[in-house]
Amino acid sequence: METRLFVGNLAFNVTERDLVELFSPHGVVVEAKIINDPETSRPRGFAFVTMNSEEGAQAAIEALDGKVFQGRPLKVNEARPREEPPGGFGQRRDFGRR
Repeated sequence: METRLFVGNLAFNVTERDLVELFSPHGVVVEAKIINDPETSRPRGFAFVTMNSEEGAQAAIEALDGKVFQGRPLKVNEARPREEPPGGFGQRRDFGRR
């Protein structure tokens, strides 16, 4: 079963290829995706790496969480589903204005 990992505190010059090379010794990397700011297209300093198995993902977490990579200690853990803001999408908020 594929497992998606969050990788935080990345140096801004890290590439997706770098992540594949870093995570591959721990299992098969299905995808590595660096997240960019939509307005500036600059990297935001985090990424998601999808491993093909839970075992590989756990091995990567144990080996890489806290490891210094390109001068920065990585934060690696299992990705959680994105939380929706309260009130839901598209609901009007008038903040007491009338």
